[in-house]
Amino acid sequence: MSVSGGFLEKMDDILQEKTLWERLQSESCPVVLYGMGNGAEKAFAECKRRGIAVSGVFASDGFVRGQTFLGFRVETLAQVEARLGDFVILLCFGSFLPDVMAHIDGVSRRHTLYAPDLPLFGGGIWDREYAIAHAGELEEAYSLLADELSRKVFVHLFAYRMTGKLAHLSACESEREEMYRLLKVGEDESFFDLGAYDGDTVRELLAYTGGKFRSVTAVEPDPKNRRKLVQKMETFAPGFCDDPRFTLVEGGVSSSDGEEWFDNAAGRNSSLSENGKLKVPVYSVDSLTCGKRCTLIKMDVEGAEAGALSGAEQTLRLMRPKLLFSAYHRTEDIFALPLLLHRIEPGYRICLRHQPYYPAWEVNFCAWCE
Repeated sequence: MSVSGGFLEKMDDILQEKTLWERLQSESCPVVLYGMGNGAEKAFAECKRRGIAVSGVFASDGFVRGQTFLGFRVETLAQVEARLGDFVILLCFGSFLPDVMAHIDGVSRRHTLYAPDLPLFGGGIWDREYAIAHAGELEEAYSLLADELSRKVFVHLFAYRMTGKLAHLSACESEREEMYRLLKVGEDESFFDLGAYDGDTVRELLAYTGGKFRSVTAVEPDPKNRRKLVQKMETFAPGFCDDPRFTLVEGGVSSSDGEEWFDNAAGRNSSLSENGKLKVPVYSVDSLTCGKRCTLIKMDVEGAEAGALSGAEQTLRLMRPKLLFSAYHRTEDIFALPLLLHRIEPGYRICLRHQPYYPAWEVNFCAWCE
């Protein structure tokens, strides 16, 4: 199917190919899942919905202990090879660790391997129909990108999501420090870390600035993560948590102040969720920054980025802080978030970067006003 228009016209060759799901539907070799957990459950459900038979589940050798998962006995790769010979692998977990990524590359040289793009939160599966349905938004989001590397990342992410081929991710990687250079992060930042987790980004920021900052406000709804944040920051920079320039906010971020249910069972991926069992306070960005200086905001709020931006209208229009926000939690984030930011404050320049990670996680927008 050919599509006219700028961005999708560029992607016409990809649109002419079979998508990942179309390939799997016509695949003659058995299909097996690599990994256990939520990603494998989602891949299994999508295969079932599309009539794709799954023939087994395997894990890295150290994780195989005779257990069962999704009705299959979990095997090692060698055991699957002995049982099936040749087969197609769906990668169902994520990693940024170089040795793990190298191992995945090695497995992909032995067998056909795909990494399906499945949303961490919300719905919407990236396939031909989804791409065509959102052609206008993709076109507009692409046109907002400020530099050639951003456009390259956007193109390769689209190709990856259509095909499930990891080579597209490797082709558009850059190191995280580049985003700090783009944003011209300096020693006088008033930094709001939304979704602070265990303080990893605060530590990264302080390492980049040589420990210098004007103020840090860390916002984290998960009690376990907050405890880790305090412990790790005290190890990294003794006395930091008693510094009057540091504020730890116990709560989440949303479009307005209030309370929401929170699911704290997933550790790093804890999130606001209707299925949560813990109620937590939530705050808009405008509420958090009211009466305060704000020069830099990081938003990694597990699928709540659109709400966070919506609740930041006054901050974005009046203070115009530099922004670093996740672009991979929901299927639509790659186009919906830049469009939302542009509607709120069209003066922002928007760049897109992807750090080394399988699958397409650690995809981030960085934006600033000149």
